Amino acid sequence: MTQPTTYIGRFAPSPTGPLHFGSLVAAVGSYLDAVTANGRWLLRIEDVDTPRSMPGMVEKQINALATYGFVWNGEVLHQSSRSAYYQTALESLILAGRAYPCTCTRSQIASAPGVRTGVDGYVSPGTCAQWAPGNPVPEGAAWRFRMPQGITWFEDRICGDQQQDLKCDVGDFPLRRADGCLAVVVDDLAQGVTDIVRGEDLLDSTPRQIALIHALGGVVPTYAHLPVVKNTEGEKLSKQTRAEAIPLMHEADRVAQFWQALVFLRQSPPLTLKTAD
Repeated sequence: MTQPTTYIGRFAPSPTGPLHFGSLVAAVGSYLDAVTANGRWLLRIEDVDTPRSMPGMVEKQINALATYGFVWNGEVLHQSSRSAYYQTALESLILAGRAYPCTCTRSQIASAPGVRTGVDGYVSPGTCAQWAPGNPVPEGAAWRFRMPQGITWFEDRICGDQQQDLKCDVGDFPLRRADGCLAVVVDDLAQGVTDIVRGEDLLDSTPRQIALIHALGGVVPTYAHLPVVKNTEGEKLSKQTRAEAIPLMHEADRVAQFWQALVFLRQSPPLTLKTAD
């Protein structure tokens, strides 16, 4: 697979709630980076976590982005319609010996002898990792990625050098979990994404995505992780922290929100822009 020459970025919200100021900051950062590079900007809806997706929220999020003046290239990609592609990628990992079925529950992992705590909780001890392609698959098993040994390194455009020992800090993680790590990687590769601009809260998940990209024979994109917007209690803005939806009704409110997003991103928009019609 050759490295694409055209900048391709993307914004990928999950329809678990309305877009809030933190969402707007991520969208603005990603969009302007693509525009500055004279590249393409794609919109993807990460709706694989069906139980948490709110009815009608996809349309509301798309409408909010359009109301704020965002223009994306091509059709909107919905992860909920791409299960066959994720299954194909999973099967390729299984055949390559990079995935194995696991029947361990969370409580079994937590009580395993010598279990460690990593960046996402308890690290799987790899109890089921001896399985090999061709052996029977236990009923109800989840598929885990066989994590490589060694340090995974990448240089983030904002956060600088990043290193993670995936085997120790993450372990063999589930591939078809609702957080959609496999789906994200498969879609990024399918769409030829070259540059990912997103929130710093996803920084720790980047090394495991890089490991998946290598396993699937893809080209690793460039990453830039933006500061996360927090409320007065120091919590990340989200549905869980009751973040308010970005205003849509009045243009003056939208312009003010956009201006504040630029300021948060350490840009220097003129004051006249804050009150522009």
